[in-house]
Amino acid sequence: MANKIVRIVLIIVLFVVFFELGLFGSYTIVTAEAPNIQGLIDMQITKISSFFSPEKVNEVLIKDPTPISISNKKDVALQLEQLSQVDGINYESINVTTYEDTDNSEFNVTIEALGYASPNSTSGQIVISQDPSYKIIAYGKAGYKGTGLNVDRNSITINSVLKLY
Repeated sequence: MANKIVRIVLIIVLFVVFFELGLFGSYTIVTAEAPNIQGLIDMQITKISSFFSPEKVNEVLIKDPTPISISNKKDVALQLEQLSQVDGINYESINVTTYEDTDNSEFNVTIEALGYASPNSTSGQIVISQDPSYKIIAYGKAGYKGTGLNVDRNSITINSVLKLY
């Protein structure tokens, strides 16, 4: 039994050694320089350890975000409008979700909303479009306060403002 384990370990070690030698040889051929062995090994260890990091494991375990109904949508819409510098936010399009436990007193939320640009003027006429121009993604902190679940306006930060075409 011990003889089989030694063979398996020896095969794995030989595989790793031949892989590394092939990596160093191909690096030399492609770059026409001597390989930085320590740098290549550090890069491999970093990539492998990031693959098994707790964040990656959580992404696999957590499937869908939990939708949240908040009581201060108007305040959140005004704050999003001010921070993202768009001309208007579609109040009905605000979508608040979280991956965290909603039983906590305070938790992080993701806020998505559709925004509008100012009306375009062409040849003296104003053309008003009801199609949204932007998708705004923001983060904030939510918690239970007197009237229900509220997003703290001061905690809202804009992650991205995407132009819709």
